[in-house]
Amino acid sequence: MTTQAETRPSAATKPVRWAADAVAMLREGARLRLDYSAQSLWRVDRMIDGLRGEGTPYAAVESTLRGLGAYAGEVIARQTGAEWWASGGDHWIRTPDGRLWDPIEEARRCFAGEGSLRLLCRDATRGQDWR
Repeated sequence: MTTQAETRPSAATKPVRWAADAVAMLREGARLRLDYSAQSLWRVDRMIDGLRGEGTPYAAVESTLRGLGAYAGEVIARQTGAEWWASGGDHWIRTPDGRLWDPIEEARRCFAGEGSLRLLCRDATRGQDWR
């Protein structure tokens, strides 16, 4: 039997790990359970809003934001069959319709008060079933 990780492109390796690390960290530290559903991104957006509202310095949450962005990318990948693409250290999601999405940058935008991982996922999965 072939696992999902064995069939995914190598560009997915780092973001999948970042997402899993964020899920584990939030489960242990914040008692927040993330299940890779589109609905879970509501909680992620609220958590990022809370960090910003507390005045948390960007440097203190940079890797957390990367992990949460990767988590959102994994939600999109699981919803649409999208694949991770990488170039020059940057990682994007490419949906089956050929569009590129940058969920890691969107997490940073969310922290700045200008983005939403939930809305990014909604746009990227438009026309898909919201499981």
